[in-house]
Amino acid sequence: MTRQWSVLGEGPQAAARQMAMIFALGVVLAAAGLLSAPAQERMLLTGILAVSLVLTAVTWWLPWQRFGALSPLVLCLPVLVILGVSAWYSSGSAAGTAPFLMLLVVWVGLHFPAGAVLALGPLMALVYLPPRFAAGEEARTLISAALFVFVLVGVGVVIARQVDHQRRDRDTIHRMERWRAALTATLAHDVRSPLTSAQFAVETLAEGGDDLVDEQRQEIAAMALRQINRIRRLATGLLDAERLESHGGLRLDLRPVELRAAVDEAVGYLSAPVIVDVPAGLHVRADPERLEQILINLATNAIRHGAPPIVISAEPVGPMIGIHVRDHGSGVPESKRSLLFSRFSSADTAPESVGLGLWITRELTHAHGGEVSYSPADPGSRFTVTLPAAGPAAPPAAG
Repeated sequence: MTRQWSVLGEGPQAAARQMAMIFALGVVLAAAGLLSAPAQERMLLTGILAVSLVLTAVTWWLPWQRFGALSPLVLCLPVLVILGVSAWYSSGSAAGTAPFLMLLVVWVGLHFPAGAVLALGPLMALVYLPPRFAAGEEARTLISAALFVFVLVGVGVVIARQVDHQRRDRDTIHRMERWRAALTATLAHDVRSPLTSAQFAVETLAEGGDDLVDEQRQEIAAMALRQINRIRRLATGLLDAERLESHGGLRLDLRPVELRAAVDEAVGYLSAPVIVDVPAGLHVRADPERLEQILINLATNAIRHGAPPIVISAEPVGPMIGIHVRDHGSGVPESKRSLLFSRFSSADTAPESVGLGLWITRELTHAHGGEVSYSPADPGSRFTVTLPAAGPAAPPAAG
């Protein structure tokens, strides 16, 4: 593996190497001090130089990324110890202590949350104030020193908050870029098939319209309309995903929907046969278009990743209706199940998929007051959506 030498960037490794540079600065200053220091200070400077050399090497070479994002914070302790010893030895002099405290606060603010800066404040006060008090400095000077520590903490908090704000902005830009890529991929794949079918139907009507009987003409026109409606639903689904990401909610047109008819309508748009085992008479309280989208998403997922037969069934579950979509494939590996309903899910390994379908299904189901879940079948997978029942047995709607 190629070793990264840069001290710039984010993460524990970059943070630690920046601290290694601060230790190296301590080495340079201690070496420079030895040239002009009186004899009684040379031992201290020699010790600081040796310790700083060791810390520079260890801090630079340790694999900090293995220890966690906050692990470099431990480097604050040797810095504070060195500064404390220096301050006591120099009878409270702030000449060498204050600049390093400033560097330490800026470093913590750049790489860690504001809470880390606040936690550092009392430690800096312990290092900076007692030696000056012991040296007999005036009260006014001690108050100024305390204010200096307070201002340092404030500056560090501002830096940490600003960096966090910029990091969130970058994350937002990355999410927008992923969304744009997902939109392009979805349009390129999912719209091509219904658009080709609709084009074929229109061309057939245009080229051979006089040779077609009314029944054939109506059948071809109906197929074209179905595919156009499918394209419209795909566009609606993509807009739903963007709206859910931006605003976190959807406006639903809730009404009683006869479930068997809704399932029959939905499977008519699918590219593979699906067995419908939904008893007549079950009604759910749902937005008809969103319900259709839920059914198509789950059935398409079963067709794409499972194996036939694909079966859609339903049954009452207390005040809810459970809708099951089952395939007879190999099922979802246990390691992937926790990722199934996440956005841009890595559990969806199909090359033509962008990992949005199950996430949209979950969000639409939650918007209806229901739940969606996965359970292994024997063999295959079973996805279950529960939606509020409608009709005499349904509980009164809230609000």
